[in-house]
Amino acid sequence: MGPELSHASMLNGATPTANNSSSKSSTSISKKSSVDPNVLEVVFGSLLIKPWYPSFYPEGLVGRKAERLYVCQWCFKYSKELMGFLGHAKTCPLRSTAPPGEGIYSKDGYSLYEIDGEEHKLYAQNLSLFAKLFLDTKSVFYDVTTFLYYLLVAHTPSPSINLNLPDSDSLPQRQVVGFFSKEKMSWDNNNLACILVFPPWQKQGLGQILMGASYEMSKRERRLGGPEKPLSELGRLGYQHYWSATLARAILSFPSKKTLSVLDLRNETYIVPEDIIATLQTMEVMDHKKRGGADAMINKAKVRAWVEKHGVDVRAPVDPEGFIKLADEEEEVEE
Repeated sequence: MGPELSHASMLNGATPTANNSSSKSSTSISKKSSVDPNVLEVVFGSLLIKPWYPSFYPEGLVGRKAERLYVCQWCFKYSKELMGFLGHAKTCPLRSTAPPGEGIYSKDGYSLYEIDGEEHKLYAQNLSLFAKLFLDTKSVFYDVTTFLYYLLVAHTPSPSINLNLPDSDSLPQRQVVGFFSKEKMSWDNNNLACILVFPPWQKQGLGQILMGASYEMSKRERRLGGPEKPLSELGRLGYQHYWSATLARAILSFPSKKTLSVLDLRNETYIVPEDIIATLQTMEVMDHKKRGGADAMINKAKVRAWVEKHGVDVRAPVDPEGFIKLADEEEEVEE
């Protein structure tokens, strides 16, 4: 059952109403507005953010249109009233701890935490409601029990959040700056349902970390898959960037005289063959001449030129050695 709600001046948890039905989520990366937001300003910790799209906050608490909504930076609970927000901020149980769930990755100042929507239902609901303010496509808000959520935490976020509370200096700086979700059981083997980096921390390459983590987990689980489709236009652009850079790294890591097949690249990257072919065509690194039964060949010189032109980092956005939980599980299997 959903949480009980107090009056609107206090921070409340999400709860379903008759008009709030859940629907499948889709991938979206950035702003592309089609409907006016129902919240005009969001105070997220100490940051003021302009929402891009409407969310499904309960009208009984938020109203049909809210001038300003206060959202807790730690647990994503919300309030229309400043005093209720500040009162909660002083006592939020997550203010001095790590996010809920289990840490599964940590490297280069970023960590990933896995939370089960069934176990942490209220947190997942409030996270989804906040995320919808920046996602055009429909998402799951209340029926979160069939999803896993992967929270991206920056150890020293830029910009940082400072509420100027009496004990602010003693609080850890770490901050959830984005997430992706995936279905626990996907008949299409989708490794990602919804992805978002929160606006203050966009354009820092963090979406690539989330995408890289989803594929690395697929690889470790031996499950070939990809993001839920169809992708939005902006989602497609974000994935095109990830697929292109990942394939370029993989191609250039193979011995120069080795003839590569789509199967080789699939096994190395866990990107599905149709996405591999479409991406290589977009990169324009194929020579369309028959050789050894193939209709086209990858031209490695063109791949190197593409890497130089686009300034692709030779390092992958996610280090496989940074996975804590999965590494421990693999050791147990080997034993």
